[in-house]
Amino acid sequence: MDPISLGTLAAAPFIGSFLGTLVLRLPEGRPVGFARSACPACGHALSARDMLPLVGRALLGARCRHCAAPIPRFYPAMELAALGVALWAWTEASGAALLASCLLGWGLLALALIDRRHFLLPDALTLPMIGLGLGATALLDPAGLVAHALAAAAGWACFAGLALLYRRLRGREGLGLGDAKLLAAGGAWLGPAGLPGAVLAAALLGLAEALAVRLAGGAPLEAGQRIAFGTWLAAGIWLVWLYGPPVAP
Repeated sequence: MDPISLGTLAAAPFIGSFLGTLVLRLPEGRPVGFARSACPACGHALSARDMLPLVGRALLGARCRHCAAPIPRFYPAMELAALGVALWAWTEASGAALLASCLLGWGLLALALIDRRHFLLPDALTLPMIGLGLGATALLDPAGLVAHALAAAAGWACFAGLALLYRRLRGREGLGLGDAKLLAAGGAWLGPAGLPGAVLAAALLGLAEALAVRLAGGAPLEAGQRIAFGTWLAAGIWLVWLYGPPVAP
């Protein structure tokens, strides 16, 4: 395995720990980068050994060493999820392409969870994802940079226009501008050929979820009910990035 791939996979659980902090704190406006991690029950600052990815919680017996309160499973779950994203990407890429894929996958993972929990796609994540997508294109496919930049603009304009039209016709919000910025990020990463496939995949996944909920005995969707579409849009972007746009028969 090349050094970049090895380093990326080794860093994945640590990235996952940071993503967990991001998902919990960013929607609430709490500091992310410079604040010390602390026990959510007693507020005691955690040491480096307490925060060892994948093993820290187990070494503590899943309880805070200061107040014995249960440690949430969320952080080790995020660490495993980030590692899973990296291993998934590794099946399709290596070297610099693997690093780029992981940056995309980790960002999409955080955005999908935040949208699922809060119906929010923060600018602090969506906007850097646009820049990262254009940077990855400049590194991996320099000739496609202009097309990817135009796709980013088109992705934003398409969803922003739909949001405006829906608001004028129905008198309420139907599609948030966060979705438009996420689709712009999708355009930056995928280029114009990948955008329709990402939107199609998102729509199909969203419909599959609604159908699964209905079959499980849940209530059907109603007009005005909020849907975390960004979660499925993130999934669609990820699938098209790894496997390419669907090919017409």
